[in-house]
Amino acid sequence: MNTQEEKNFIRKPQNEPLPQTDFYGISDLLTEEHLLIQESIKQFVVKEINPIIDDCYEKAYFPRHLVKQFGEIGAFGATIPQEYGGGGFDEITYGLIMQEIEKGDSGMRSTVSVQSSLVMYPIFAFGSEEQKRKYLPKLATGEFLGCFGLTEPNHGSNPGGMTTNIKDMGDHYILNGSKMWISNSPIADIAVVWAKNEEGRIHGVIVEKGMEGFSAPEIHGKWSLRASITGELVFDNVKIPKENLLPGKSGLGAPLKCLDSARYGISWGAIGAAMDCYETARKYALERIQFDKPIASFQLIQKKLSEMLTEITKAQLLSLRLGQLKNEGKATTAQISMAKRNNVEMAINIAREARQILGGMGITQDYSIMRHMMNLESVITYEGTHDIHLLILGHEITGIQAFK
Repeated sequence: MNTQEEKNFIRKPQNEPLPQTDFYGISDLLTEEHLLIQESIKQFVVKEINPIIDDCYEKAYFPRHLVKQFGEIGAFGATIPQEYGGGGFDEITYGLIMQEIEKGDSGMRSTVSVQSSLVMYPIFAFGSEEQKRKYLPKLATGEFLGCFGLTEPNHGSNPGGMTTNIKDMGDHYILNGSKMWISNSPIADIAVVWAKNEEGRIHGVIVEKGMEGFSAPEIHGKWSLRASITGELVFDNVKIPKENLLPGKSGLGAPLKCLDSARYGISWGAIGAAMDCYETARKYALERIQFDKPIASFQLIQKKLSEMLTEITKAQLLSLRLGQLKNEGKATTAQISMAKRNNVEMAINIAREARQILGGMGITQDYSIMRHMMNLESVITYEGTHDIHLLILGHEITGIQAFK
């Protein structure tokens, strides 16, 4: 084969498009409403997030103005009924929203995920009618930003060991303790906080910004999720009105139900990060010339791209089926753990492979890959660490709990 013939084999003819990230035609399984919402969120990310996110990341700056915009496009509380300000959509819609936002940045997806799954969901699922009508509409529009207080400085994978506590004072509660690694906390208007009562029973309470003794110092010096704002929650004899207790459910199962919702969204979001890394690497490989031809013509590059697309496709099918199960009320914690664990690991591996395709350029701000990679180092350990999800699945398989 001469040089000209070899060049002719580098690219497919123009009437045969190269495979994109919907290789198995997942879009054919979606409704028209799904596709319209997905496209709307995609365009929002392209217009409002992508142009600013690298600068925000470099400066460790949270683009607070996006909170109201997320509310305007219906990103908050997608599955919450419309009567409370939510979208009233199904679980697959929520997943698609998470996927498209995380194509832009994991930190931006974290903001929406926390608001939807960890703040709005527990108020809707466990709150009183008064609490739902007071808080949910404002959270849906972005007028209020919320956070979720479960993790403590000394209790991460073992949330049941929490020391944050509430005492019944008759006409109110007194809240003491602290929470750590809380997304949105320094600027949150409300916090859904989990604490033990005198009998050791876990309850959720709604803590409002400005309550005496409540502070939320920001955590600085992060090398991951730098465009997301993270902090602590500190409670020093905070007076909590009785009507701020979530009455619908107590015990550790209540916050874990919230985590199930968040982990499900993460399983979709991680796919978005992986898709962006893959698309960036594929485009670069077709344009980068070495030895007088695009590096996409080399076997090792094609191997990397083929494996990336295969793993993305497997993850898409996993999350789509999980979404169907959630719509039917059948999804289990172990199934959700499998998807979260698999898909985040898939995404971080793809980010690393994509970075290698770009060589030195892969570490620069000119491309999104390194930012995704650093973000995913947090995603792989929050809402349950990678190994804890393995043990949740192991418990399901064997019936033996390995982490107690």
